[in-house]
Amino acid sequence: MDSLVNFIIEYRQFAPLITFFLILLAGFNIPISIDIILVLSAVLAATTIPEYAVHLFLSFFLGSCLSAWIAYWVGRKLGIKLVKYKWFSKILCEEKLVRVGSFYKKHGFFTLLIGRFIPFGVRNCIFMTSGMSKVHFGRFILRDFIACFIWSLIAFYTCYSIGVNYQLLLHYLKTFNILIFSAFGVTLIGVIWYKRRNRKKRESSPKNDAYERE
Repeated sequence: MDSLVNFIIEYRQFAPLITFFLILLAGFNIPISIDIILVLSAVLAATTIPEYAVHLFLSFFLGSCLSAWIAYWVGRKLGIKLVKYKWFSKILCEEKLVRVGSFYKKHGFFTLLIGRFIPFGVRNCIFMTSGMSKVHFGRFILRDFIACFIWSLIAFYTCYSIGVNYQLLLHYLKTFNILIFSAFGVTLIGVIWYKRRNRKKRESSPKNDAYERE
């Protein structure tokens, strides 16, 4: 990850193209995390290359749209055969396909909108299932374009805001860590004191009983 960040910073004028290309590869189910690219692009736009903020957002948004189209056509052309390939079987088990397909038929656009916010291969599963189900491509493009824009705008802006305010967040994080450490220290002292107090009670109780019997 550090080498990728350094590479993007060194060739900052190509950062939007690098982002766009990496997201396209994710459409073929190559294990590239779009979420990591999102966070990286937004934070770099906020801290290191602010002059490319708009370019990075547009490349991320358009790349995410085209990546979904790729996944759609992979699912449409290869269909259920994908389950037989180890490359796709991890995210395209038959049970998941049936579940996603049923949910998509009932909720349509909201499936794509909610799915956009869920990582770990769920997005590609929805896109490929749409292709397998032979959903009209024009309808898929329109629905996913809107869903992708809403998701990209919210997610990118959130990560961008975190990047802009990272020094303030670090300050609060340090304060939070101090509070947690203090609370842990007080709790530890309390537990030690409580155990010692109980141990002294247990040690003194036989003597007291013996004294009372005499």
